[in-house]
Amino acid sequence: MRQIAVFDVRGLLGKYDLPIRMRSELERLLSDNLKRILSQTRVSLKSASLKTQERRMYTVCRSLTELREQGFKLESPYSLRHKHVSALVNRWIFAGQTGGTIENKLSHLKAFCQWMGKHDLIKPLGDYTDREAHGLVRSYVTTIDKSWEAKGIDAAAVIETIAQDDPYVAIQLQLQAAFGLRVEESWSLKIGTALKNLDTLRVVDGTKGGRKREVPIRLRLEVLERAARLVDPVSGSTTPAAYSMKRWRNRYNAVLRKHGVYKKGLGVTSHGLRHGWAQQMYEEAAGVPAPVKGGAMPDLEAHRQAIQAVVLAAGHSKPSKSSAYLSTFTAMAALDRPHVSGEEAIAALTRHNGNKSKAAAELGISRQSLYRRISSLERP
Repeated sequence: MRQIAVFDVRGLLGKYDLPIRMRSELERLLSDNLKRILSQTRVSLKSASLKTQERRMYTVCRSLTELREQGFKLESPYSLRHKHVSALVNRWIFAGQTGGTIENKLSHLKAFCQWMGKHDLIKPLGDYTDREAHGLVRSYVTTIDKSWEAKGIDAAAVIETIAQDDPYVAIQLQLQAAFGLRVEESWSLKIGTALKNLDTLRVVDGTKGGRKREVPIRLRLEVLERAARLVDPVSGSTTPAAYSMKRWRNRYNAVLRKHGVYKKGLGVTSHGLRHGWAQQMYEEAAGVPAPVKGGAMPDLEAHRQAIQAVVLAAGHSKPSKSSAYLSTFTAMAALDRPHVSGEEAIAALTRHNGNKSKAAAELGISRQSLYRRISSLERP
């Protein structure tokens, strides 16, 4: 029977050097709220994923520990103030952490502060520091193709090799490649109830934020047939019932590492299969390769509809989210533009007697780009 993962909040708190009162209050807050989904736009009865709960607890406990290490004698989490959060952000920046890492930590702290009724305590990263000056600007537009195909990897061949070792991990990889499932979704997919019809797959379990969706099957029924043969009768999914989600994550990751499926191995992760799926879906809908594949801009309406199809099938709420998988034509075109320093911009402007249009044309950049480079030299 499937083991249900239960957090030993008290036991985990014991690993941190925190005052007795703080530990007691944290235990109540975490036990009552750790599973809650943080959303500004909707209410969900689903629980946050196991991974999210783990990261939330670690971030909260570690942040409070770091504050005490910095000399703040906090005895209660309810004493948390703006100066404490600002001190944490400065510490993380000094440690060289990326903008994305810091934003994720602030997101976990935001949820924690809301549980305490401190709804406005956590601000966006830009309110604490100059993100651009510290190199903390986070881009959601990729210019790197993260699909297995881009690395010259034959996904089918690698997965077939993995199947000899663990057929359950292999079929979950095939589900990700065929339907763009996230890793946790492939672990939890209930094949018996997921088929709405022969054209649509309903993705319900393991989704991010509990957001259900429907994915076009696109003639990939044979993958579902193979998965159906491996379904555990107790769990209803291709994850063996003897494993908790935490133990299966460890097993899954161990198998992938054994076969080189990690960044320092083959240079790809299993999430790259979702990238490849999104790129294929875009090309089928738009009639041209995705921007990150070097495709030319299609008809504007075809592009819009292709983006919308990918976003809905991937389980995102905003069209802009597709940029993480597909890039944009603007971002890819920018890669081919020459790098121009502020000094070079001033020199070109001087050669053309202050004519910005001619200076920009000589440098192969836009006038707006020329303005930005000149302005960068004028900043203190």
